[in-house]
Amino acid sequence: MGHIAGKGRGQSALFPVCLDELLPADHPCRVIEAFAASLDMAALGFIRATAARTGRPGYDPRDLLKIYLYGYLQQVRSSRRLEAECGRNVEMMWLVDRLVPDHKVISEFRRHHGACIARAGAGLVQWAKAQALLQGGWVAIDGSKFRAVSSTRGVKAAQEAMKRYLAGLDEADATDEAQSQTDQASPQAPRAHPEPDARIMRGTEGKVAAYNVQSAVDTQTGLIISHAVTAESTDNRQLQPMAEQARQVLGMDTLHVVADAGYSNGEQARACEEQRLITYVPANRAVNSQGDGTLYDRTAFSFDPHSDTLRCPAGEVLRRLRMDRKKRRVEYKASPGLCDGCALKRHCTTASRRVVGRHFDEEVLQRMHARATPEVMRLRRSTVELPFAALKYGIFGRPRFLLRGLKGAGTEMALSVLVYNLKKLSRMLSASTLIHRLSPA
Repeated sequence: MGHIAGKGRGQSALFPVCLDELLPADHPCRVIEAFAASLDMAALGFIRATAARTGRPGYDPRDLLKIYLYGYLQQVRSSRRLEAECGRNVEMMWLVDRLVPDHKVISEFRRHHGACIARAGAGLVQWAKAQALLQGGWVAIDGSKFRAVSSTRGVKAAQEAMKRYLAGLDEADATDEAQSQTDQASPQAPRAHPEPDARIMRGTEGKVAAYNVQSAVDTQTGLIISHAVTAESTDNRQLQPMAEQARQVLGMDTLHVVADAGYSNGEQARACEEQRLITYVPANRAVNSQGDGTLYDRTAFSFDPHSDTLRCPAGEVLRRLRMDRKKRRVEYKASPGLCDGCALKRHCTTASRRVVGRHFDEEVLQRMHARATPEVMRLRRSTVELPFAALKYGIFGRPRFLLRGLKGAGTEMALSVLVYNLKKLSRMLSASTLIHRLSPA
């Protein structure tokens, strides 16, 4: 017996008369087409949204946007690969009516329209809100590291070159002789590094040049409500800005915000509380490790706001010693000799007397910590970690940006979040229902 044989190349075949017959009614390309058709491109700020009356005709930005939405949906982000897809991929041919723009045109569109794409993504979230899909009032916030284009080695080399350059300037400034009286040349400025905004961050791949991507996800639907790309290596200054951004998108008076201990920030927690942004974050506080961790923690000391003192478990008073504004804490210390005869001293301190630090926002941190119950933390994990996995490995293919700088990374993330939300809505409503609701009446 022979192998399974195909049809001969010279044999006649009957293909569908038109491309439209190749795509089923619920195909993702039809979702992209319906979404793009619903956009007011001029209002979003896209260049050439209205065709010029004179000069050489340009491509409709709606078609170029559809190329990128399809590309990111299929893990194709390179402009050259997208050009190739336009010429060989039947689905792409259907989507853009067999147009094959040059890769430079495709690349320039993405480079110039980051803010417009972000507004289109925000408009999709507002559409979901108008469809009564976002009514829970709970969001989960998290951050994740995405590698920059440049290598760690390149960023480190640029940083070292800049340090040497600045040191050379300092040395030149310290010289008493005039430049005209010496043969010494001024230090040459280092070339600008191609990834000036990236920072060395620790991730799953070790220390790499990366950006910290923040997201706020609706706990009921899993839709990404808002996002941001930052050069901050940690999350402890992102609680307030992300919570405010999510509340602005949802337009709710009260919003419940869940995050992990990396977002513990007393000053920002207080600001959120004053704006009726209810935070659920474990307080990231150091514990008393003295005495093998068996000594009284700060929680064993009660605070009297009227006298600005602390009372220890034995009932004695600790008075204010000093204030550290940088760390936002006040230290209280027992009077000399007070601890010497105390029966509880062996449970309290190994020093001559006990010193206790109290945070400026201690009450706010305690309330925030108490709200972060195990059930709430499980809700956080089940809500916000899945979108990052989908972005990194379902859309990016590998978690590394192709565009440089915060602006370029922000453009790529705006496209990725838009594609993620379209996929999520297609599963929630079904593709056919989503197409029907996006289409004009």
